[in-house]
Amino acid sequence: MNTPVRLAVMGAGLIGKRHIEHIRARPESTLAAIVDPTEAARALAASLDTPWYASFAEMRAAGLPDGVIVATPNQMHVANGLDCIAAGLPTLVEKPLADDVVAAEALVDAAERDGIPLLTGHHRRHNPLMQRAKAEIDAGRLGRVLAVHGTFWLYKPDDYFDLPWRREKGAGPILTNLIHDVDLLRYLCGEVVAVQAAQSNALRGHAVEETAVIILHFASGALGTVTVSDAIQSPWSWEFTSGENPAYTHTQETCYMIGGTRGSLAIPQLDVWSHPHQPSWWSPLERERLEVTLEDPLGLQIANFCGVIRGIAAPLVTGREGLNTLKVIEAVKQAASSGALVRL
Repeated sequence: MNTPVRLAVMGAGLIGKRHIEHIRARPESTLAAIVDPTEAARALAASLDTPWYASFAEMRAAGLPDGVIVATPNQMHVANGLDCIAAGLPTLVEKPLADDVVAAEALVDAAERDGIPLLTGHHRRHNPLMQRAKAEIDAGRLGRVLAVHGTFWLYKPDDYFDLPWRREKGAGPILTNLIHDVDLLRYLCGEVVAVQAAQSNALRGHAVEETAVIILHFASGALGTVTVSDAIQSPWSWEFTSGENPAYTHTQETCYMIGGTRGSLAIPQLDVWSHPHQPSWWSPLERERLEVTLEDPLGLQIANFCGVIRGIAAPLVTGREGLNTLKVIEAVKQAASSGALVRL
């Protein structure tokens, strides 16, 4: 248990580099290899005095690590994940788990059939803010949750769309951004059983949507609304409100509101609003800010992955959880295109 877990990272792009940073910083882990065919990745590995391989096959021939983080482009996740599973390696695959539900199901089924741990990189669940929020909701602090609202509003500059694929269907905020918010709302409030949605590209006119409005129907009977846009200058998104990533301005505004019969919770501030004396709109409304000790969720995700590999922890976000979130996103895309209620 005192020996660090040896982790390899496949894909040394932006998120891959962040994983590498946290693996090297955690006491539970050590960087075993970087797998990426680019010269930039080779240079990075050399600078870190870490073995470099152009492919998984090359790494496998040289010797296997204890686990692998797959941080390659989305369209490669399933093939890379299946290679890891076939080699018997515990695997953490970045979100989204796959480009589509059918491919994601194949990956999850393979891992479950072979008994190999498969985790999805929805790292925001590891954030202590979300852990405290979930603990309060599960303990009944809000009473019965009836309504949820989430906001993802920010502005992607014109040069973001210089890459042609970012102007095409499937590359918009529903898949690339909303998936984070849906996963967190599922985590807090339970399974989504149906969705309705509308979308628009009225500003830029690209094939991809820029704004969408979604209604989530939860199995508990709660209803949720989420508005998503990458064409609005605003302080209301997880990126800006949580302070999780220093690349974004920390606005300290709210991005999620969870409403229940005994109180409501504002996230990420963790403000609980309630009528402490009598539940009536005529009674005084008071606020309590819950305390939490912040820690980088990417590092906590590495710690959880190492615990899973050692057999002393359960995955916080399994492959099946990643699959179920992807199913909601696919239903949202279908509902936005058809205008119909889509049941999961």
